Amino acid sequence: MIRKEMIAMLLAGGQGSRLGVLTSKVAKPAVAFGGKYRIIDFPLSNCINSGIDTVGVLTQYQPLRLNTHIGIGIPWDLDRNNGGVTVLPPYEKSNNSEWYSGTANAIYQNMNYMEQYNPEYVLILSGDHIYKMDYEVMLDFHKENNADVTIATMPVPLEEASRFGIVIADEDKRIQDFEEKPEHPRSNLASMGIYIFSWKVLKEALTAMKDQSNCDFGKHIIPYCHEKKQRLFAYEYNGYWKDVGTIPSLWEANMEVLDPEHSGINLFDEDWKIYSRNSGMPGHKICAGANVENSMITDGCKIAGSVKHSILFAGVKVEAGAVVEDAVVMGRTTIKAGASVKHCIVAENVVIGENAVVGAMPTEEEQGVATIGPDVCVGTGAKIGSNAMISEDVKDGEEK
Repeated sequence: MIRKEMIAMLLAGGQGSRLGVLTSKVAKPAVAFGGKYRIIDFPLSNCINSGIDTVGVLTQYQPLRLNTHIGIGIPWDLDRNNGGVTVLPPYEKSNNSEWYSGTANAIYQNMNYMEQYNPEYVLILSGDHIYKMDYEVMLDFHKENNADVTIATMPVPLEEASRFGIVIADEDKRIQDFEEKPEHPRSNLASMGIYIFSWKVLKEALTAMKDQSNCDFGKHIIPYCHEKKQRLFAYEYNGYWKDVGTIPSLWEANMEVLDPEHSGINLFDEDWKIYSRNSGMPGHKICAGANVENSMITDGCKIAGSVKHSILFAGVKVEAGAVVEDAVVMGRTTIKAGASVKHCIVAENVVIGENAVVGAMPTEEEQGVATIGPDVCVGTGAKIGSNAMISEDVKDGEEK
């Protein structure tokens, strides 16, 4: 096997339980985003754009959709004879069989995969954030500082810092201390869950901590390396980065796609493309009498009603008289005549019945994002409130 300078290990087995019905059948990294993508497309595209052509994707929870989406890696040019993308589920070994029980444990269980490439550096990534990053620049920083471990960090408001792993670094960016979700943070530099390890350092740390239950990078491996007086550095990133782990944050990030000049997330950037699987559908159709304003309409959509400030994924149909506003509508969903769909997220393969109401524009009293799970049928004249999360069919005229 040809030696690789750096390989990537992409953690994509998370459930994303705070997304409720949207992750009832798929892992969080497989959740649809931005009209034609899935969340995992962002780190995969970042890898190939950064010159990294060997990526191990660690899956666990509800992997079918994710495995199908990744395939052999063709959309990201990761279908390689030497390297490329490899899906790494938990597997039965000769002496035991166990699920991945923590981020670092998952990496440890795939030591053989990493060893076959004998890399100089290993990049650890999470598969559930929306961002664009050149990992090659981070690697240059790692080399320049002769680092053992480099942690990607970004400044966050101090009042939000207790939600993150926080690093305390000196003026040379060398990490002096690390706190996992501290009650009283001493810094506002938050760990992004992106690490570059020198391979020997990672191998030694994983082996030393192999018996630690639920072994995690933030809670165990990074503190272990710090205690061993290894050279830990903080690489500061100042671009767009979004943890879309909640319904409001997922909705907000989708809306930000529609305003690239101000939001910082530009999916139309020719210099740093985000790649994904092709839907295979024909072009979209805007019918006579339809009204579309500041929206993203993707392949196979057919619009006969009104769509404002919304994102419609492949194959969505909006019938005459239907109104869609401030909404994220995922693939192959049908919104029937006269229906109102506002300030909400609608998952794949949903049918919104005639004159049904889903969600409402926010007011001072009510600002929630209604969410409809996959394969749900909302009956004729049914009403779904602003904070509702629907996982089962709603009968005609029923209110939720």
